[in-house]
Amino acid sequence: MGGPGAVVSFPLLHMVETNALAEYAERVEFHLWQNPDQLRVLLAKNELDYSAVPVNLPALMAGRGQHVRLLNVSVWGIIWLVSRDPQVKGFADLAGKDVVLPFQRDLPAILIDELLLSHGLKPGKDLTLRPVRDGQDAQALLLAGRADHALLVEPAVSLLLWRNRSKGGAPLYRVQSLESAWKQAFPQQPELPQAGLMSSPQRAEDGELARAVEAAYAESARWCSTQPRDCAELVHRHLPHLPVEAVEESIRVTRLDSVAASVARGPLEALFGLIAERHPQAIGGSMPLASFYGP
Repeated sequence: MGGPGAVVSFPLLHMVETNALAEYAERVEFHLWQNPDQLRVLLAKNELDYSAVPVNLPALMAGRGQHVRLLNVSVWGIIWLVSRDPQVKGFADLAGKDVVLPFQRDLPAILIDELLLSHGLKPGKDLTLRPVRDGQDAQALLLAGRADHALLVEPAVSLLLWRNRSKGGAPLYRVQSLESAWKQAFPQQPELPQAGLMSSPQRAEDGELARAVEAAYAESARWCSTQPRDCAELVHRHLPHLPVEAVEESIRVTRLDSVAASVARGPLEALFGLIAERHPQAIGGSMPLASFYGP
């Protein structure tokens, strides 16, 4: 199994520690990947059976002809607006601002564009989106006082705030989550599926194992949600570069609620329909088939 260093992967680490799949596997390992290219390499080498992913990534793979399946949606909000200006209360207050953006072509960028447009804000005209390479660059700019506003994903937000407090920096504020702003802007489409678990091509047809993995993941996700401190300590054992305090805060502010993809198909198709209309290349040019929604 694999995933990024984010909340969507934390239940997988709990599954590894508790040997949750002992009935199906002698040994279960977790592979940390940093970007989709690394994930593709792991899949190509058949080194991953299941991976935590942003939900559009398996849709993109399926659109390109790869036989993958989305098993669940577990994370429904990981993007936050962070600011050092206490007068900025939400996305609607970004007119005339310079906002650091560490993602340009993936799912967060697509959603942010849609949300800003709903507030009548056109990037490049009404505000400036300042692209940077990644979340670490965005954090560095804020910590150095060279940026005042940024859009970041968890756990980068919690890590930034923890680092800023540790160094006694000028106050930074967790302003508003994209999930909260989305519900206000699009009440007819309030759910915002962000990330979940996908099966690799070599495991896509193993329905029994997929159901077992999805059920074990859901149980571990519930444990992480109800035991954020214990979960944070577990995560730190596997990913020691993530401080316990920052991980705990990240879990507390993230909606971690595992729902089978077949059950969450409505919100997923609404999201994929929006992407297909605006940025079809992000899902491979077509909507996923019914068989895509597992387990």
